[in-house]
Amino acid sequence: MIPTTLNSESGPAEELATLRLEEMGPLGDTMADLDGDPVNVFGGIPGEEVVARIVRYRRRRQLRVSGLVTEVLKPSPHRVSPPCPFFVACTGCQWQHIDYKHQLTLKQEAVERAIAAYPALGGVKVSPTLPAPSQFEYRNHARFTVRFQGVVGFVNRITRRFVKIDECMLMLPGINNALRELQGRSAETSQLSVRYGQGTGDFLIQPTFLNPEIPLASGQSHYEESLLGRTFRVASPSFFQVNTAQTERLHQMVRERLNIGTDSFVVDAFAGVGTFAALLAPHVRKVIAIEESSAAIKDAAVNTRGLNNLDFVEGRTEEVLGSLDEKPDAVILDPPRAGCHPDALAALSRLGPARVIYVSCDPETLARDLDDLIGRGYVPEAVEPVDMFPQTHHVECVVTLAFSS
Repeated sequence: MIPTTLNSESGPAEELATLRLEEMGPLGDTMADLDGDPVNVFGGIPGEEVVARIVRYRRRRQLRVSGLVTEVLKPSPHRVSPPCPFFVACTGCQWQHIDYKHQLTLKQEAVERAIAAYPALGGVKVSPTLPAPSQFEYRNHARFTVRFQGVVGFVNRITRRFVKIDECMLMLPGINNALRELQGRSAETSQLSVRYGQGTGDFLIQPTFLNPEIPLASGQSHYEESLLGRTFRVASPSFFQVNTAQTERLHQMVRERLNIGTDSFVVDAFAGVGTFAALLAPHVRKVIAIEESSAAIKDAAVNTRGLNNLDFVEGRTEEVLGSLDEKPDAVILDPPRAGCHPDALAALSRLGPARVIYVSCDPETLARDLDDLIGRGYVPEAVEPVDMFPQTHHVECVVTLAFSS
């Protein structure tokens, strides 16, 4: 059975409603009908009947209505007791109350729904979601809010209330160890970030703290992490996947799907700090990596030392792809959540590589771009969800496309 009260969220004048929960919504909440209007409900599972606390608030000048489950009247067979004492009060995890096998199914279904929105993708099949090696203690990066004389925690997405966090079950132990040292001592800032190298034990803590009671070094410009035996430098503003163990499996999957050999020429677009490029370079003839972020380019210069067949080009993917004078055998697209610029897809189709691997963290923009690529002659051979973010609604996807001349 689930908790029937929200100790940190309850108030004397709270509004409660009995709701029948319908499909899963875009934020990992279930959808329901409240007096004829749709409402997203945190902490539910489709098919359940629940009592929810109703929260009405304005965001970007619009009145919004959300619910938080306080009692389950008719539970789903997939419901489990969430192990974290902060669940619901903290909305960082959305799915701790859902059996992990069903979480994987829901992520597959989310990708299927996004793809089904485009008629041209009607025949595309989505594989079962690849489970993560660990359901908890996997995140190598935490962003905390600081309030009340240095108290560290998170802000509830719906109620906007702050909750002190003594330990986050998603974080690697190294981050929780740092949290204990920073808790109650971080009044110099309103936000702090901790990044931790699972394979190296290295730290990056921002900002710089002057409080002599904090026994940790802070203000580092970068930290180091290892993937598949190679060490990577990651600067504070640079992107790096938050699940190191699953990232290694993701890289192995991409290499297998590329179907390349020692004579192949590969382009790594949206290359970040160079993880795909550096790990592929020893196995191919040539790699060109494209990245717009100057901070990531500086990291990549360090990360790719000794790889003489790898060139990093700073610039926008759409511009650099359009300027290449040699046709690559394969291209990796790993864009941010917004997906690819239309000009990047147009430039890709003009190059016409035989294979494209599209790595996406957003099913909706992925489906949009796949619809575009199908119109340009590419055929999706496999759509494979990968669980990089257990206990949350977020899902990574690896799509293999072949050019049909």
